[in-house]
Amino acid sequence: MLAKTDWAHLIPHQGTMCLLDAVLAWDDVSIHAISESHADANHPLRGEYGLHAVHLAEYGAQAMAVHGALRARERGVTEARPGRLVSLRDVMLAVEYVDAAGGHLDVHAECLYADDAGAQYAFRVEQRGRLLASGRAAVIHSGS
Repeated sequence: MLAKTDWAHLIPHQGTMCLLDAVLAWDDVSIHAISESHADANHPLRGEYGLHAVHLAEYGAQAMAVHGALRARERGVTEARPGRLVSLRDVMLAVEYVDAAGGHLDVHAECLYADDAGAQYAFRVEQRGRLLASGRAAVIHSGS
């Protein structure tokens, strides 16, 4: 397991917008992170009725960023390359709002393609084994 202190400095998401808590496992192709930030009453994306499931795409995008940064660090790159989320596709939401009392979120991302210009990932977010959201996301690196 990798604590947040091991990788948080590698991604642009800081403070309360760094939504992931730890990385349970990762390899060259995939990452499994966990989060309990959805239960925070001061969550930056939380609305009047709680955290809308559409915001789970941000959890997937952050898992992508952490995965890309860990892969880069393994290659000796110490400064993460900034990227911009440019596309969400095939997003499926199984709930309207995330259950704040339902336990931690399991955030999975799988790299489908990556090069110097950007990356495409499939992501899914689960809670207690129940799929809450899934989809694909594309990122273009700044300066590409």
